[in-house]
Amino acid sequence: MKKKKRAQVPFRLNILFFVVFLLFSALILRLGVVQIVYGEQYRKEVERTENVTVSTPVPRGKIYDRYNRVIVDNVPLNAITYTRTKTTTPEDTLKIAERLAQYIDKPVDKITERDMKDYWILTRKEKAEKKVSEAEKNALKKKGLSDKELDKKIYELTLERITADDLKEITPKEMKVLAIKHELDSGYALTPQIVKNKNVTNQEYAVVSEHLEELPGVDTTTDWERRYVYGNTFRSVLGSVTSDEDGVPRERLDYFLARDYSRNDRVGKSYLEAQYEDVLHGKKAKVRNITDKSGNIIDTENVYAGEPGKDLVLTIDIELQKRVEQIIQEELQATKRKGRSPLLDRAFVVMMNPKTGEVLTMAGVLLQKDGSGKAKFVDYSIGNITSAYAMGSAVKGATVLTGFQTGVLHLNTYIKDEPLYIKDTKPKKSWKNMGLINELTALKQSSNVYMFKTAIAIGGGIYRPNEPLDINPKAFTTIRRYFSQFGLGVKTGIDLSNEINGFQGQNTSQPGLLLDLAIGQYDMYTPMQMAQYVSTIANGGYRMKPQIVKEIREPNNNGKELGPIIRDFEPIVLNRIDMKTEYINRVKEGFRRVMQESGGTAYSYFASASYKPAGKTGTAQAFYDGPIKSRQNESTYNLTLVGYAPYDNPEVSFAVVVPWATQGESDGINNRIGRRILDTYFELKAQRTSKTKNRSSVDTDGGTTSTNLKKVSG
Repeated sequence: MKKKKRAQVPFRLNILFFVVFLLFSALILRLGVVQIVYGEQYRKEVERTENVTVSTPVPRGKIYDRYNRVIVDNVPLNAITYTRTKTTTPEDTLKIAERLAQYIDKPVDKITERDMKDYWILTRKEKAEKKVSEAEKNALKKKGLSDKELDKKIYELTLERITADDLKEITPKEMKVLAIKHELDSGYALTPQIVKNKNVTNQEYAVVSEHLEELPGVDTTTDWERRYVYGNTFRSVLGSVTSDEDGVPRERLDYFLARDYSRNDRVGKSYLEAQYEDVLHGKKAKVRNITDKSGNIIDTENVYAGEPGKDLVLTIDIELQKRVEQIIQEELQATKRKGRSPLLDRAFVVMMNPKTGEVLTMAGVLLQKDGSGKAKFVDYSIGNITSAYAMGSAVKGATVLTGFQTGVLHLNTYIKDEPLYIKDTKPKKSWKNMGLINELTALKQSSNVYMFKTAIAIGGGIYRPNEPLDINPKAFTTIRRYFSQFGLGVKTGIDLSNEINGFQGQNTSQPGLLLDLAIGQYDMYTPMQMAQYVSTIANGGYRMKPQIVKEIREPNNNGKELGPIIRDFEPIVLNRIDMKTEYINRVKEGFRRVMQESGGTAYSYFASASYKPAGKTGTAQAFYDGPIKSRQNESTYNLTLVGYAPYDNPEVSFAVVVPWATQGESDGINNRIGRRILDTYFELKAQRTSKTKNRSSVDTDGGTTSTNLKKVSG
């Protein structure tokens, strides 16, 4: 048995080796056939084709307001595109342009003189050759130029010698061809270039589609145009997008090319459109162009359909924003008609939720003259973070709290309001002599002297009538440090670019300037900083980061509902002010008296308000530094107002800033704007509440119908 088994093993191995031998023989034979018989054919095929993947744009993400109303949308456009190859010649594009000109109209306003000269050379070759004589060509050859350099030099000389009369030879019909050729030549190899996407008629679109076979590289597709639904409203903050002609900004070309952008892609170029470019741009569609060795496209296949950009949901209530801008315009016109405000040309309003930092309205209106000299209103919402002004008495709440924290004031501290006579200084006083008052009355009636004496105490000075005032310059730093806890003089942290710190006075050697700082007439702050400051007081001492963007969402193809949330921006506390709660409550009580007690500086405007507001008025003597050069440095007054409502459970805070409002007596434009914007806020809130109740009515099954409306926090 053992001998029999030993004999079978070699036999089986021999069979296995033989099978392996046959397999290898078949493989070698097959490789030989491929290499010897078909090798040349396959080699040519490899050389013949090349895969080049290119990207094509997709629609940008939409922008919504806090109640899911579309603010920025995309409008589909019929478009005609052209993709040139690496070997396309000017003669090739001329032929295509001549054929396209039979089917579409193209405005000729973009044609340059250089375009016309290039076209003249291309279509009038015999005349063009005579522009440079043979003797000149021979002289150039003797300089040892390469063929490429020689051709370039001859072409340049030809361009220089084309006259105006030569260009007159180009007929209107040729100009139409040239307009199309200009677009064909503007693109990059293997990248679709828009030939026409504005006012493409249905007939043009259909005719071109029917003749694509005779128009190599031309295609009909759908393009997108950015649509700002509310026109000029909030426009400066939304920003803008480059056109397909502008493409990627040259200064950021490397940045975008490294992120798979094409040179002619439209990108956000300012504020929200630019800041959230990575979110709004989306994932581009991928198309693989199969080209031959010469670079000609022989086939195209879709690799990836792409995805539209993500959607932004803002904290802004666009209806409130629109209404507030209208209020500002009406009040600016009303004040200008009185003839006492020749320098007045702008006003700002910020409204926010003091508990979350969500910005509900960020309105700015600028009155400008157009080319014909006619005045018109333009959006200047971005000025709330990019411009700063002296704010006046509105900052006195911060001054009182600084006095508490430094120990120079205590609850119910009485100080005599009387004119201060400091040597070599004009008398410094309040708008009236108030006598012995505490901090509540000082805020209610806006005492300057109370703040002056508080600042003197912070600086370690002693006031003696008609004597010099000696103050420690470190008091400037002390006051500014406490002011910064409210957001005054520092960036608020809002999620927008180009925010400024404001402007800080540099002279700390004059005691009188410290007194001016205490009443808001030395350093300058932005309207957004004023809104953050009053919000910090309203919510009990938390400085909240102002937020414009509320959510980022996936796009939804049905266009009616928002997609799933990708990111939800939670409220951010930047700091808790270093002060006792009873101090903050004391200032809040003073603010309440400003608007709700007889004698308060805003009582006549707000006493009847059912929502029980609190706030502080401000008037700052300033110097004009606006656009009218002949009036630079003229004395003027800024009017301001900060506040919140309701006073006992604030749900909205606000800042009103009216620079250069008057040259003399105030007409109360700051208070009128403040009252109207609060009335509007609570009116819109009541309307939403009513609609919510109606939509939540009992359905046929006895249940309730849900809604997508969100209630305002607080």
